[in-house]
Amino acid sequence: MQISLIITTYNWKEALRLSLQSVLAQTLLPREIVVADDGSRPDTAELVREFSASSPVPVIHSWQEDEGFRSAQSRNKAISKARGDYIILIDGDIVLESHFVADHRTFAQSGYFVQGTRALLGQELSVQSLKTGQFRLPFLAKGLENKKNCLRSVVLSRLLSFRTRRLIGVKTCNFAFWKQDALLVNGFNEDFIGWGREDSEFAARLINFGIRRLDLKFHALGYHLHHPMNTRDRLAINDAILNATIEKKLKRCERGIDQYLV
Repeated sequence: MQISLIITTYNWKEALRLSLQSVLAQTLLPREIVVADDGSRPDTAELVREFSASSPVPVIHSWQEDEGFRSAQSRNKAISKARGDYIILIDGDIVLESHFVADHRTFAQSGYFVQGTRALLGQELSVQSLKTGQFRLPFLAKGLENKKNCLRSVVLSRLLSFRTRRLIGVKTCNFAFWKQDALLVNGFNEDFIGWGREDSEFAARLINFGIRRLDLKFHALGYHLHHPMNTRDRLAINDAILNATIEKKLKRCERGIDQYLV
């Protein structure tokens, strides 16, 4: 089983650096790291080159022109470049607990995609972590929200992780799937522009295709750095695309990953 870790980013190299550092501290390294860059400034490319020079695994920088929030397209391009057969998606503001990749490998199974959780770092704690480079956070750290999502437990994970067909709570900041399954539904829908719902719509098509969802609890832990909310001016349009996929039980999108496949 070969795992490709895809990290989305846009003009926040400080957070990306911390996220990348947490990858190198993993008990199990992925086969490769793919940085899905939605048009960042050149300083992000420089960071990726610097990190790649010392990384024990390949690091691929998948960059596209900055033409607004186009995370669906950015992810498709990154997935098309990935050589692993299993994809873990995180955002560039997610810092990983040291067993993150190994935990995802443990729970990967045919016919399922995996939705993980994350703990939220408050603004002060996020600033402190970025300043010090500290990504190993104690369970009782001040400014750490959703503390239950900081607890790693084999027993609780086996007892409380569950299978579902629901779409509530889908977030690709901690999300894993088989690459072949993504190709079957033609990846992310590039009709989505601006923040919101491209992850839920992708999950909806996977479910319509017969791929089930596993909600993973108390394993594959991630810490989400605080940042201002993205503008949501296209949310109504994106909601309409999602609702059409649900109502029509669509399995594939028209504008997807196939345009980048060789």
